[in-house]
Order: sequence, then C-alpha cells, then structure tokens
Amino acid sequence: MTGDVKFYDELETRSDETRMSAQMKSLQGQIAHAKENSSYFGEVLKDVDPASINSLEALAKLPVTRKSDLIKQQKSNPPLGGLNAEPVSSVANVFMSPGPIFEPAQDVKDYFRMGRAMWAAGFRPGDLVYNTFSYHLTPAGHMMESGARAVGCPVVPAGIGNTEMQLEAISELKPRAYVGTPSFLKILLEKGKELGTDMSSIKVASVGGEALPPSLRQALLDLGVEKVIQSYGTADLGLIAYETDAMEGMTIDERVIVEIVRPGTGDPVAPGEVGEVVVTTFNKTYPLIRFATGDMSALMEGGSTCGRTGPRIKGWMGRADQTAKVKGMFVHPGQVVSVQKRHEEIKKVRLVVTSADNVDSMTLHCEVASGEDGLKADIEKSVQSFCKVRGAVQFVEVGSLANDGKVIEDARSYE
Repeated sequence: MTGDVKFYDELETRSDETRMSAQMKSLQGQIAHAKENSSYFGEVLKDVDPASINSLEALAKLPVTRKSDLIKQQKSNPPLGGLNAEPVSSVANVFMSPGPIFEPAQDVKDYFRMGRAMWAAGFRPGDLVYNTFSYHLTPAGHMMESGARAVGCPVVPAGIGNTEMQLEAISELKPRAYVGTPSFLKILLEKGKELGTDMSSIKVASVGGEALPPSLRQALLDLGVEKVIQSYGTADLGLIAYETDAMEGMTIDERVIVEIVRPGTGDPVAPGEVGEVVVTTFNKTYPLIRFATGDMSALMEGGSTCGRTGPRIKGWMGRADQTAKVKGMFVHPGQVVSVQKRHEEIKKVRLVVTSADNVDSMTLHCEVASGEDGLKADIEKSVQSFCKVRGAVQFVEVGSLANDGKVIEDARSYE
C-alpha cells in the first residue's frame, strides 16, 4: 500500500497498456508453470506453447475448466484432481465447499487477495473487524480474515449464528468494520435496535456471499452504517471484483483476468452483453486457467470515476446454470437429487428459492402419492444434510411439477 489512502496500491491506477503488458507476461509464466507442475493442466495444455498466449484473443482459444470438472477430477484423483501445481503436503489448508469441491490455501499474506476489496470498503489499519463468515470447512472466514490482516486490521472471528452473543460482543468490543453477508448484518442491527444494544460502532461493511439489492443497501445505511461495499469472489479463485465509492459496477482485481463468454461455450461476447464469468488467476498453488464460475455478468466500457483504471463488470447477474447461492452457500442440482434418492416416496422434486425482506429461503416441492408429517420432517433433515442450508418441504400432487428439466428454480427478484 502507498501513502495515498484512496488506493490500495499503484496497480489500481496503471495505464491500460501497462496493465495488459504485465498481465500477458504473468499469463505466459502461469501457463508454463501450470503445464509443468499440474497433472490436469499438463494434459489440458500439452499442445500449447506458453509464449504464444500473448493476447486476450489467444487466451480465448484455450479450453474452459468448469466447476463440474473439478468435482469429477477430484473424485477420480483426490484430493484436488491434479489441478494443484504445488504438492498437497506443502499447503497450509484444504477447505471444502458444497459439491463437494476442495480448495487449497497457503499461509501467505492475503492469499485470497481480499485486502484490495476491504481497502475500497473503507477499512484502514488498526480498525477492529467483525468477521461473521463461517470458519468451519468453508474458506469464507479465512478468506476475509486474511484480507483484513493484510490491510492491518485485527479480526474478531465471530462466525455465524448465536445472534444474542454476537450482539453482546459487538456492543463490548465496538468494531468499526463488519464482514459477512448483508442480510445477517441487517438481522444484527435490527435485533440490536429492538433490544436497545449499542451497535453504532459499525461504520463500514465489506459484504458478499449473496445479492445486495438497492433496498437492502439502503436499509443498512438507514440503520447507521456509513458505507456498504460488496465484493465478488469464490472459494476457488479468491477475489474477482469489488465495488468502489463510484458505485459504477465492480472493478476487476488486478491479479486475475476476467472474460465474459457465451454460457456453455468459451467464446467471448461483446462488452455490455451478458454472459458467463470466466477467470484466469495467477495463483501458483492453484493455477486455474479459464475457470468458468457459472455466474453471469457483463463487461462495462469506459473507466470508473473513482480513479481506478482497471476493467469493470456490472456485478453478479444470476447463474448460468441451475446452481443457486442461498444464504451465502451454493446449492447444486446434484444435492437436491440426492435428497430425492434418499426417499423413495418422492417421484419428482423442484427446489424453489425465494427472498422476503432480503432474506433468502428455499422450499423443496416434492411429488408424492401420499405423505405424512413424519415423512416431511425426515425430508427436511435430508435437505439440511445434503444442501447445508435449511429448507421447507411442500408436498404436491404427482404430475403437477413442470416438465422443463429444472431441479432448482431461482424465483428471487433483484430489482
């Protein structure tokens, strides 16, 4: 970080030419590294000359790797499917995300590169950060803590749940900064207001893990938070993009290359056109090259008025597949089908995800010939077990669910 408090470092204000030149040089090195040290990418890139990948057009000719590929590769070649370019014995952590998908991490400063997003959110050295992302199996809590520590902030590893204890901790410790989902921050602030607990210390928030519609952001501002900035990242890639004071889309992190492609293909679309987010990272431990996130967005034209010169995306605009993110957790169609397979009474299922007052909920619609409360309770337990998120169960008549191939229906509105 420089002395300029507005920017995290000088990389954020580079010229387009300087940025592209540096990234292409790093890209060539990354492809060579992955080809030599990762068994998976050694096969994928076996006919690729790293020196020939000297432009975005050349990058776009390389194969795309998808989350479904990770699941398949990791099952056949555990634990990381050969995508790692450093031995598992040398990594600091191996995390688990729904799928299941496993991700490595190293004990290096800001491994997930979240510090840049937190600086943009107004975090400054010495600020006490209250981190409500989970530390259990998932990398989320560690991702955010490493970013806060990189900025120079001490961290309260609060995790999730136990709202009243969280309120007590906040009122006593008086953290200036919050990290977590925006909906949980709203719950904490509203509950604090209801109980007369002092929550006024929280002035800045770096939020993620779920959508941040304008109504939810405004609700948080109305509850006393001065700045609410969202970041966009994944367990596999770390930070991808982040909001700035300009509130003009999301600026792409300096250590990744983002392409927007036509869903189901690797073909880039024109700026402004909505497509799937494909990311190439310069992480040497886990060198994901053209990794399709399954998220939808669009590249924006022109620079940001905040002064950062990097490319921008419009932000998260839904999923390219049926996978849904509910309360910060991905729910995959395969998990829903596993619930169905556990209960032979279920003929067909459809998981419907909704949101009321900016709080996500999901209901599993089950076609059953006849069902009792005991069966419903058993299925609800299976939903929690397989999907890692609680959901209601509703019985419907056999043959009543739409014949459209959907296992998950995301019925939320982000207006």
